[in-house]
Amino acid sequence: MIALPLATFTVVFLWDAPLPSRAHVPMDRDSASFEPCSGTVRTTCVVDGDTFWYRGKKIRIADINTPETSQPDCAREARLGAQATERLTQLLNRGPFTLETAGNDRDRYGRLLRVVTREGRSLGDILVEEGLAEPWKGYRGDWC
Repeated sequence: MIALPLATFTVVFLWDAPLPSRAHVPMDRDSASFEPCSGTVRTTCVVDGDTFWYRGKKIRIADINTPETSQPDCAREARLGAQATERLTQLLNRGPFTLETAGNDRDRYGRLLRVVTREGRSLGDILVEEGLAEPWKGYRGDWC
């Protein structure tokens, strides 16, 4: 009879550890239906594994680099680039996401630099884990 109230008192009043919370995870509110980009008018579509258009704005995923699709250096890079593009399209279409500013607002080409997250996890990290991207190192990697 005494142990339960004592244990409750200890947990409630003396335990200093924070309780688990999802308060630090941003609420994912952005979403759209993405398809591969085609033509000259681009509103919401995927260019390649690390670049997409969303609501008329061109976004470069800031935390990764993926193989080139427009001018690949070899057949392997072209194949991986196509796979990364398809996978990014799937990930973006899977549900709401958040666009987070990381460092510079824009790159030298004027694209918005954003980390894309879902439930606090970077979609770029998923592409890296799957071998379709590398962490951004400040320069383009060699996929051949």
